[in-house]
Amino acid sequence: MKSHDEILQEAVAFLRDEVGPRGNEIDMDLGALKWALDGLCKRDLMSLRRPAEYGGPAMSEPMFRDFQEAVARYSGSLAFLQTQHQSAASMIAKGDNEPLKQSTLPKMGKGERLIGIGFSQLRRPGPPMLRAEQQDGGYLLNGSVPWVTGFGLFGEFLIGASLPDERAVFGVVPFVQTWRGLGEIAFTEPMRLAAMESPQTVSAHLTDFFLPEEDVAFIKPAGWIQNNDMINITLQGFFALGCVRAGLDQLLAAYEKKQSPFIKTAFDALDNELGECRKRTIAAQESGDEDVTTDEKLKIRAWAIDLAVRCAHAGVTAHSGAANSANHPAQRVYREALVYTVSAQTTGIMQATLERLVRRGTE
Repeated sequence: MKSHDEILQEAVAFLRDEVGPRGNEIDMDLGALKWALDGLCKRDLMSLRRPAEYGGPAMSEPMFRDFQEAVARYSGSLAFLQTQHQSAASMIAKGDNEPLKQSTLPKMGKGERLIGIGFSQLRRPGPPMLRAEQQDGGYLLNGSVPWVTGFGLFGEFLIGASLPDERAVFGVVPFVQTWRGLGEIAFTEPMRLAAMESPQTVSAHLTDFFLPEEDVAFIKPAGWIQNNDMINITLQGFFALGCVRAGLDQLLAAYEKKQSPFIKTAFDALDNELGECRKRTIAAQESGDEDVTTDEKLKIRAWAIDLAVRCAHAGVTAHSGAANSANHPAQRVYREALVYTVSAQTTGIMQATLERLVRRGTE
């Protein structure tokens, strides 16, 4: 059996040598993205946090963060797509439906079953967008899921619906138009997005759709997603850090081509800042609330977002007019930085990001 170090090294080699050179194609073409996804599946890299009893490798959180950061460095679209499935695997593994775990988890590492997620609507204030009503043998679902990624690539997704008592039920549903009796789950056409469009993000609409008890992964208490967002403030920042490195890769490529000393000066300064930001992000993620406050974590997350945008912008700047082409890798990285600005965004992250942007104007 491979060690975790060997697994990570193999993953990084695939991302660097095969995915990276096709980054632009993967961003724009569904077939190229499927090729990259298949590459992860063939290497059994799609469920890295899966417990050993279901196939492992039960990779440690620090090493998994390194993997996620590396994927974001070489392809934002692949990072965006695969993390949906990785999250579904981790969440199902933590649930209490043992038959569901036995039937799904062993098949998720190599993509025999590919499962996305669709529960961001739970964090929206106001009346629930997707409601669940308990019935004999399961739950009846009505409403909408505004964002589900992986249409045409994943066969199922883990959905989250609000119960009358404000708890949330999570279960695995088909990611294809399906009728069950008089009920239906249907999907919109894939959305037009500024970046990461190839992962095929759609909205789902459910009308009296029955979720059987055997497909229920778990039920979470009221306010679960808000509490989870607080835990993940800095964890989600590692995607932005991968984007920072992608921007620096573009800056270094411009220097190697033009040999302008000021480009190298900019690279060195931003590279040093990345080192400090990454160190602070890791320390915050590994610390307890008593060591690093929520406000400090929000500021660190905002720093990672800001740095991703600045490094991507630096890459565009150094490549001059060529970077205005939609096909230029520096342009792609710049668009990806905008996505990481709003990915898994909460009101607190929005506020911290805006406050940092305003503050920089007076520095």
